[in-house]
Amino acid sequence: MGRFHVDYYVRAVDEAEARARALDIALEQTVEIPRNVVPSGYVEDEILGRLEALVADTQGRPGFIATISYSDDDVGDDFLQFLNIVFGNSSIKPGLKVEDIGLSPAMLSLCPGPRHGIEGLRARAGIGRKPLLMSAIKPVGLPVSELARRAHDFALGGMHYVKDDHGLVDQHTSPFAERLAACVNAVGEANAKSGGKASFVPNITASASEMIERALMAEEAGAGAVMIAPALTGYDAARSLAAHPDFSLPIVSHPAFSGANVVSPECGFSHRVYFGLLQRLMGVDAVVYPNFGGRFGFTRDECRSIANACAADLGGPKTIVPAPGGGMTFARIPEAYGNDVMYLVGGALLQEDDLVSACRRLVEAVNG
Repeated sequence: MGRFHVDYYVRAVDEAEARARALDIALEQTVEIPRNVVPSGYVEDEILGRLEALVADTQGRPGFIATISYSDDDVGDDFLQFLNIVFGNSSIKPGLKVEDIGLSPAMLSLCPGPRHGIEGLRARAGIGRKPLLMSAIKPVGLPVSELARRAHDFALGGMHYVKDDHGLVDQHTSPFAERLAACVNAVGEANAKSGGKASFVPNITASASEMIERALMAEEAGAGAVMIAPALTGYDAARSLAAHPDFSLPIVSHPAFSGANVVSPECGFSHRVYFGLLQRLMGVDAVVYPNFGGRFGFTRDECRSIANACAADLGGPKTIVPAPGGGMTFARIPEAYGNDVMYLVGGALLQEDDLVSACRRLVEAVNG
C-alpha cells in the first residue's frame, strides 16, 4: 500500500523533545490512542503514522522538521479525511506547522486538480504567455448600476477578468442575480467596443446548496469564471464544484477568513502549502493572496514560495495562476513573478480620475 508524507515544523528545545512530539503527531493523526494499546499487525504496521526523518529547522526557529508518512488506507477515497490526516487534531496543538506535503499516486488520483489552470485562463482571455490582469468592483453599498459601470470601465480599459469584491454577496443594495446580469452585460458591451475578451467573475461564496445554484446561474448568464472563499465555504467546496458535471467555468479562490492558517511562523500551514498546493488539490484555477509590500505583511520569499507551488510539477494537477493583490500599485507591478501571474489591481485604479485610462496605463506597464 502506498504512503504519502507530511513535513511538520515541531517546536522543541532539543532533539529528544522533538522526537517525542513527532511520535505524538503520528499517533494523534491516525489511531488517536496511547501507543501501548495500538493493535499489532495491520493497524500498527500500516495505519499508524511513521516518523521517517527528523532534522534541525533551517529557518531560525527553535525546533526541528519531522517527516511523517501515512498510509493511503488512512484516507480511503475521502478528500476531507486526507486533510484530517494531514493536520486534524494536531492543528490544535501549539508549536506545530505543516511545511510541506509529498503526495502518493493514490492521493494525486483523489485530487485531479483544476479543469483549466493558468493556460485555460489565458485562452479564455485570448492572450499568449503574458501576465493576466484582474480588477474588482467595489465597494459594498453601491447600487448595481454603479457596480456595472465600473465593471464596464475595467473591461474597456483592458482588464482580462473583472470580479466581484469578496464582500459582495446578495445585499439589498446589490442582489446577486441582478448584479450578475448587469455586470455580464456591461462587460459584454465593453468587449464589443474594444474587441477584447474580458470576463466577469461573480462571487458565489455562500452556503453549500446556494453556492452550487449561483455557480450554475453564473455559467448560464455568461460569466467567465466564479470566485469562492474556501476558508468560508469549506475546503471541499471548490473540489466539488470543479468536478460538478453541469459546471465548467474556472474557479478563483479568495483568501478571506484564511489568515489564521498562515500568519504564525510556528502554527498552521506554510504559505506555499496553503495558497499553492492545497488550492491546486481543491481544484481552483487562480489563487488570490496578499502581495508583499502591501497592507497584509506577507514577505517577498513567502509570496515567491506561493508562486512556485502554483507552478510545481505534481505529476498530474495542472499549474494554476498566482494572483497577488492587497495593495498592488503601478510602481509595484514589475515584481519578481515573471509572466505566469495574474495581477489583481483594484483600489489603485479606482483612485484615478479616469478609470479606463488608468487601466490602459496598467496594461502598458505590464506588457512593457
